[in-house]
Amino acid sequence: MTDKAIAIEHIGSTSVQGLGAKPIIDFMVEVNELKDVEAFIEPLAKIGYKHVYHNNFPNRRFFRRGQWRAGTHHLHIYVYGSEEWNNNILFRDYLRTHPEMLKQYNQLKKELAEKYHHDRVAYTNAKHPFIFDVIQKAKMSEKNNQAID
Repeated sequence: MTDKAIAIEHIGSTSVQGLGAKPIIDFMVEVNELKDVEAFIEPLAKIGYKHVYHNNFPNRRFFRRGQWRAGTHHLHIYVYGSEEWNNNILFRDYLRTHPEMLKQYNQLKKELAEKYHHDRVAYTNAKHPFIFDVIQKAKMSEKNNQAID
């Protein structure tokens, strides 16, 4: 398994200091090919991770530790250099370096948590436009920084 993992990153709300978060640790592993994940299923099951396939996310493999809707750890696996991998890093790093955006996202999360406290899917979906906008800003910032170099 260790020869299949290229990189590991802490992502999600717990990866950004000062951001409100549910008590769930999200992290992601980068692999050369998603078929490599087959080698992870049994070893991860032995330490309490359940493989959960989501049709809506064909470019990701997902493992949850803990009960459904009460997981404590979420492991997301993406292909090396994929847009999904890069977007997670861009979003996290942008929030870490832009306190005003962090504040806005924190406020949005609080409002949506109150509105959708019994519907995690609706809560997650309602965050998407903000997340998309932040990723676009991060990409523009990255392009501008590369142009300066």
